[in-house]
Amino acid sequence: MAQTYAAVRPGYPAALYDDLAALGALTPRTRVLEVGCGGGQATGDLATRARSVVALDPGARLVDEARRKVGAANVEYVVARFEDYELEPEGFDLVASAQAWHWIPREIAFSKAAEALSSGGWLAVFGHVPMAVPEAFEAPFKAAFDRHAPEVWGQPPSQAAYLPSGPFAGMFARSALFGPAMHRGYAWTWDLDPETFGRYLRTDSSYHFLAEGPRFALFDALAGAVAANGGIFSSAWQTHLYLACKL
Repeated sequence: MAQTYAAVRPGYPAALYDDLAALGALTPRTRVLEVGCGGGQATGDLATRARSVVALDPGARLVDEARRKVGAANVEYVVARFEDYELEPEGFDLVASAQAWHWIPREIAFSKAAEALSSGGWLAVFGHVPMAVPEAFEAPFKAAFDRHAPEVWGQPPSQAAYLPSGPFAGMFARSALFGPAMHRGYAWTWDLDPETFGRYLRTDSSYHFLAEGPRFALFDALAGAVAANGGIFSSAWQTHLYLACKL
């Protein structure tokens, strides 16, 4: 699964890193702590613009994939959960978390990030959100869900937490450790062939509560629906960034 995750998960818009740079959060002097590096989807872009990156992830195989993907000399990989990592207080200028902040226990997330950051340091939380299923695929996709997982159709994806209506901006404020969170949004389109779409679905934690049999049958049915309806699933996505300075 780690190889699949590293191969099919998309990276993040260049404009997001441009905004981090323009706001002073990501510069050639920045020491970055990346929380949840996964297969390296954000690691390379952070490393290109930063002085150094310490990239954490609890999955050893994912870290291996990230290391193969991004072998930059200024990146140190660590197999650890953020909540267990023994960090140097004020040792970083930017804590960045791409599609992983929702996994960090809320009671420790912001306090430990603040502990890691130097005076005036930044916390950046960002993630992708799939938008509504295109009209051309609504009927075949609904038929697949009705057959294999009827309770799932119409439910918001787990990634919806990254939308402006989600919890993150409020969590920054309630922590009382960071200034107001700035928000930036980026719209983009992802064109997926049936095979890649099926592989991506296997990495999507939104479906992990389903038993393996119906889950994989659903994924195969959805990939089959793409194959039967033009062969390309052109899906709309948004990426949302929340950025705040340590008080």
